[in-house]
Amino acid sequence: MSSNGSPVTGVIDETQVIIDFGKYEGMNVQEIADVDPGFYERLVAEKENGVFAIRRHKDKTFRLYINPLSNMDH
Repeated sequence: MSSNGSPVTGVIDETQVIIDFGKYEGMNVQEIADVDPGFYERLVAEKENGVFAIRRHKDKTFRLYINPLSNMDH
């Protein structure tokens, strides 16, 4: 991750943001970058399209949620 922030999570550290959908549910964004760079690149590409959002969960973790109306495969 560069000093300017993550291309997926912005200023939040990628290890602190947990995927909350699909086959990678429960893994953090950095783990996704390591195990499936292609999917990580899709997340980077879709960031500007409003496909997902990062929200603070009630357990105080950050979660990456997908918009249910998006066309992105889970």
